[in-house]
Amino acid sequence: MKSAKTIFASAALMLITCSGALAQQSVMGTISKVDEANGKIAIQQTQSGTVGASPGAAAEEFKVQDGLIFNAVKPGDKVVVTVTDVGGVKTITKLEKQ
Repeated sequence: MKSAKTIFASAALMLITCSGALAQQSVMGTISKVDEANGKIAIQQTQSGTVGASPGAAAEEFKVQDGLIFNAVKPGDKVVVTVTDVGGVKTITKLEKQ
């Protein structure tokens, strides 16, 4: 019985670890709006070579985890960000200017 509990605990830990990794994604694009008052940045995502892709896709807003990011960016900057789902809200956890 002890080994069954150990296997179950290990499986649960693996599931939690894997689900956290799946919740992160990288987004590449151009900053279209900086809303420091609400803690958000809007990013127009770069199309990845899709034939016939619409260049006029709407920008997506992301919450910013670290407010210091606002000092480093402005609309028009090309960036790659790491976005994590935090409590159901897409949140920028890492930003690199291109």
